[in-house]
Amino acid sequence: MKILVSGAGVAGLSLGRDLGMRGHHVTIVERADRLRGNGSPIDVRGDAIEVAEKMGILSAVRDARIRMTEQVHFVDENGVAYGRLPDDIGDSPDDIEIAREDLSRILADTLPEIVDLRLSESVNSIAEHDDRVDVGFASGNSESFDLVLGADGMHSAVRRLVFGPEQDWIRHLGFYTAITDMPGEADAEAERINPMYSYPGHMAGIARFKNKAIGLLMFASDPLDYDYHDVEAQKQILFDQFGECRSWKVQTILDAVRADPDIYFDSISQIHLPTWHRGRVALVGDAAHCASPLAGRGTSLAMTGAQFLAEELDRSDGDHVTAFPRYEARQRPYVEFAQGTVKGGGALLVPPTEEAIVARNQLLQPVAVGQ
Repeated sequence: MKILVSGAGVAGLSLGRDLGMRGHHVTIVERADRLRGNGSPIDVRGDAIEVAEKMGILSAVRDARIRMTEQVHFVDENGVAYGRLPDDIGDSPDDIEIAREDLSRILADTLPEIVDLRLSESVNSIAEHDDRVDVGFASGNSESFDLVLGADGMHSAVRRLVFGPEQDWIRHLGFYTAITDMPGEADAEAERINPMYSYPGHMAGIARFKNKAIGLLMFASDPLDYDYHDVEAQKQILFDQFGECRSWKVQTILDAVRADPDIYFDSISQIHLPTWHRGRVALVGDAAHCASPLAGRGTSLAMTGAQFLAEELDRSDGDHVTAFPRYEARQRPYVEFAQGTVKGGGALLVPPTEEAIVARNQLLQPVAVGQ
């Protein structure tokens, strides 16, 4: 079949690989001019380990493994560490932490020649017919496909065009998060320690892995009205939230935000849809069922969903009317579990009060003063 995949994140690249290996002619379009490499490390865990093995990439994923989470130290306003995460977090054979750019590269390198990856292109319109889907692109081009698969993230254009406005399906969890490059921190003396500082309703941190460093900001808030494509508007939100804090390295992180032309900023939210398919269109990954970064399972859900969909199209001999519901029946239990794991997670990372910070700190393992 001739299949369009919107989005070249983990879900889209996995779909391209899984469908292309089965002989389908796949076109992947990506709005950005490059594969996404910014952001915090991601996790391949649970059944996604088996999926990676089926894809033949597990060895490469293990070779690229990093260990960032286990080196998180919580610090006070002066940068003195007072607690760290338990030893068993981030150090399980069923939880492989990997830089986002490394997993994207591994997946892109395994795309069959039959897959056409088009950067700086996105979907503008979708018109379904009995035997095809006509798609209009931002470039002005148009093309027809047998199936259209939306793998374009929480703010999916495919979902909006086919299933309706985002506000009908998004469930805000009460927090926003931002990530910025911090090249000046990459060679710091405490390179293997990732400090995190909390004050009521806010968290700031620096994460170091491989040869880079990123600044992390997170804060509690009701839904905000802003253009998620407007980087300057996003930066102003961060300046408004953190600008008065003079503790630890908060201002250093804000300086990095000012200098970074490509920060990541978004709400911590989930997507809840009654169904992930309509006609010849289906959704995969965050576009269908974002569990939020608090779950730590978005990458794994993207990989299992892509595998299940490709397998069910195979088993149904290309009949999407049969394959789409079967894909959803297999994937939904994983999604429901992942979405259910976030309860209370935000309050642990961003305690709302000083008292809540003290209570959270009692859950941490102590570290030696000055470590």
